[in-house]
Amino acid sequence: MRNTAWYSRFAKVAAHFCGRPKVFVLAVGVIAVWIVTGPMFRFSDTWQLVINTGTTIVTFLMVFLI
Repeated sequence: MRNTAWYSRFAKVAAHFCGRPKVFVLAVGVIAVWIVTGPMFRFSDTWQLVINTGTTIVTFLMVFLI
């Protein structure tokens, strides 16, 4: 049981942090910056890959955190 205590504490702290309105605003800001930079990168495959990779990683980690 002792070995999992650190993870329980980490998961609670991370969940509380990720559930804050400021984190949601940060996520919306990242999306907004990504959209605004689209024309600069000519909506390239790499431009799309950046957001796809980022959201996949975040989703993967959040599933295990939850």
